[in-house]
Amino acid sequence: MTRKELIAQINKKQSFLCVGLDSDINKIPKHLLEFEDPILEFNKRIIDATKEYCVAYKPNIAFYESRGVQGWETLKATLDYIPKDIFTIADAKRGDIGNTANMYAKTFFETYNFDSVTIAPYMGEDSVTPFLSHLGKWGIVLGLTSNKGATDFQFSELKTGEKLYEKVLKTTAKWGNDENLMFVVGATKAESFANIRKIIPNHFLLVPGVGAQGGSLTEVCKYGLNSDCGLLINSSRGILYAGNDVDFAKSSAKAAKEIQQEMSEILSAT
Repeated sequence: MTRKELIAQINKKQSFLCVGLDSDINKIPKHLLEFEDPILEFNKRIIDATKEYCVAYKPNIAFYESRGVQGWETLKATLDYIPKDIFTIADAKRGDIGNTANMYAKTFFETYNFDSVTIAPYMGEDSVTPFLSHLGKWGIVLGLTSNKGATDFQFSELKTGEKLYEKVLKTTAKWGNDENLMFVVGATKAESFANIRKIIPNHFLLVPGVGAQGGSLTEVCKYGLNSDCGLLINSSRGILYAGNDVDFAKSSAKAAKEIQQEMSEILSAT
């Protein structure tokens, strides 16, 4: 999916919601366990319930590959079920030397036909650029994450006076452009968005951490929106597990709609 197509979907749906498909066999409603593939059945119902309110889905690959061959089959079937006009993100956080990175890119862009994949940039340029050579595909580089351990390295001050995460953003942005490169920026670091937008004003940001992790949609949008919206706000647990009975999908739809309506108001005010 191109940047133009993604922006068109955002404008059409008045939404920049991404639903994270972190589907856990231990958390899905128990009545689904009677199905041959409980996770696929769960995902299909979540997709049916939320597809009119979101512009992206983000399967967390760990929840699928941990289940072996069955998990990979579930992932493929889930991806095939997602409407083609919705942006797809393989949340894989891959990052390795060139030859290996090429194979990871082939896996997620050709074998599974995702629109994008998350990348860990620690090993440098040759671990990122193989993901940026596929037409219409995106690399989403970890920029500033929302987890507790982010403070271990990402805010370290370099001799230049800049923080490590700032160096990552500035350097990685040179390897691609705003048509094939996004960045992960955690919502729990909302105070950093203004500074981040000075470094990468035009790139899309994938933002986890709103909702269950305590991030504020209002604060993120205040500092993170750009002229093309420029944000994909991810919600996983708050939507997936909004309900746990036979009508769980209705609860998920309600949760997604509430976020979409808030997003619509924000977009209308800009």
